[in-house]
Amino acid sequence: MLILTLETTCDETAAAVISGELRVLGSVVASQEELHAKYGGVVPEIASRAHLERILPVIDEALRRASIAPTELTAVAVCNRPGLAGSLLIGLAAAKALCVALQIPLIAVNHLQAHIYAGRLAAGGDIFPCLGLVVSGGHTSLYRCESPLAMQFLGGTIDDAAGESFDKIAALLGLPYPGGPHLEKAARTGDPRAYAFPRSFIHDAQRLQFSFSGLKTAVRYALAGQGKPLPIPPLPPQTVSDLAASFQQAVFDCLVNKALQAARREQLNTLCLCGGVAANRALREQMQTACDGAAIRLIIPPPQLCTDNAVMGAIAVERYQAGLFEPLELEVFPGLER
Repeated sequence: MLILTLETTCDETAAAVISGELRVLGSVVASQEELHAKYGGVVPEIASRAHLERILPVIDEALRRASIAPTELTAVAVCNRPGLAGSLLIGLAAAKALCVALQIPLIAVNHLQAHIYAGRLAAGGDIFPCLGLVVSGGHTSLYRCESPLAMQFLGGTIDDAAGESFDKIAALLGLPYPGGPHLEKAARTGDPRAYAFPRSFIHDAQRLQFSFSGLKTAVRYALAGQGKPLPIPPLPPQTVSDLAASFQQAVFDCLVNKALQAARREQLNTLCLCGGVAANRALREQMQTACDGAAIRLIIPPPQLCTDNAVMGAIAVERYQAGLFEPLELEVFPGLER
């Protein structure tokens, strides 16, 4: 079995070749960071146009690295949910064209389930049943995962995703895009207790939800009072570090506490932390400490499998083995499935 997996849900154009034994034979990720940096965030139209330009060269390079010809492929898998509509359509169109040309099956991949499956790849063995926590620029979601193909949504953010909040706060602090890594770096020399920021729902164990919009507002008011103009960057370095550290700690307290509350409620002793924000070293360390104290096995993919990539599309192997193929009429579903 040789499956070509495609990932174009947001602003990364990625392709990989995965074997039936879950070996990665070739993987390519083309980033669009430079294209979106001057706008301070992903512009959907620019993202879809960049995917259109890059999808075929990325596929060619993935096949070259895998040392196989297109005719050796067994199936093509593509993320068709959730994500940016235009970006999803480019990946799906490429996948359909290949399936028609090669007369091979089409497999649909759920982007969030694929993030959790990256934990299965990192563990090198079965991790199910487990609790999955996906934390990224577009998503902050909890899942009960009975198996790779049976994942139940438990709760998520009611407004902003954690990663989106990182980018917005980094912009307020005058840090470059993408904001997450730069804010993480600034936080290392800051005092996480310098500012008392809110932690929504943290003590409500029955409410498996997140909210970060109020936290963003609190940071804005810490910079300048209500109705007052924001200071023009650059800000004093220690102020930036303290705000970054205090904000980051508030987000992590919410993520860690809700994950443990969900694990206890669902009686699960394995937690898979994944998504782009899971690449943050401080979050990894804090979640590990909390899980050790609660006797929970923690699985976190390596950083390169936390950010968007096509390797996590290896979940398509599970769908192939289960005979879960899609018609060529398959559509994209940009919204988050509840």
